[in-house]
Amino acid sequence: MARMWKCSGLRWGAEGPVLGWRGGAESGLVRGRRVAFSVAEGGERRCVGARGNECAERAVVPGRSTGARCEQCARLDRAHSVAADTRADDPRPYRVYLAWFGPGMTKVGITAAERGSARLLEQGAVCFSWLGTGPLMAARRTEELLRAALRVPDRIPYAAKRAVRSALPDRAAERAAETAELHARASGLDGWPESLRPAPFRPVDHWEVFGLAGLPAAVGQVSELVAGGRVSGELLAVAGPDLHLAAAGGPVVLDTRLMTGWELGPASADGGGGGGGGGGFTVPVREFGTARGAGVQDGLF
Repeated sequence: MARMWKCSGLRWGAEGPVLGWRGGAESGLVRGRRVAFSVAEGGERRCVGARGNECAERAVVPGRSTGARCEQCARLDRAHSVAADTRADDPRPYRVYLAWFGPGMTKVGITAAERGSARLLEQGAVCFSWLGTGPLMAARRTEELLRAALRVPDRIPYAAKRAVRSALPDRAAERAAETAELHARASGLDGWPESLRPAPFRPVDHWEVFGLAGLPAAVGQVSELVAGGRVSGELLAVAGPDLHLAAAGGPVVLDTRLMTGWELGPASADGGGGGGGGGGFTVPVREFGTARGAGVQDGLF
């Protein structure tokens, strides 16, 4: 019997994107190589726990959940997050940023300064710039100021990000233009906290890091993994938690957050997809822009 592993998710580091596995092992994600794995036969997706602790109930969680946590563990994880505003005494410096994901899609957010740009890579930000650095609550007030005064959202749906990745401008200046304009407007606002140190506009572009140059439009995305299912395809790009994989009928996006909680093992390298860089998917895949649930190998491929 092949050895099975539990995926702990995709991590962005100085070496690029890697898939983490329970126990500390990691698998580098290199564009042009094949990603292939199978889901344990007869298995169930189990809650991944919270804050480094196992789920006491080993609860079964839905295949379509990107959080892979039961209700109790989700509440615990949320209660200790920065977004919950329960850590007002956090002494670490925080940065406020503007992140661009595509035309008309710029958001404001905060991240611990010690994390660098990791949070932006995790979100799939194509271009970003820092706005300022300061204590947590000052960063939070600045974020709220931009939402109220400039109507800048603090969230962009992943579906919207995925939909435009293959049609973004080729020129870095065009990708930075909206962020530059918002940065200038934000810097001119009254009401900035005195403890927040403003940062000049210096765009950081992840176009090459993600591999978006020449990326073909995806025709579908994995909606969930299922016991006994298989995924196999050449890696075309990695953006945020998403893998863009070649398939026989066109590229398919796999959100790696759907992998956590499952027992996964090796799969056939050819994936059953034939030549020409195709891949094999025996998990539910749905077309972009549709709400219907596609069955296993639903006819796209």
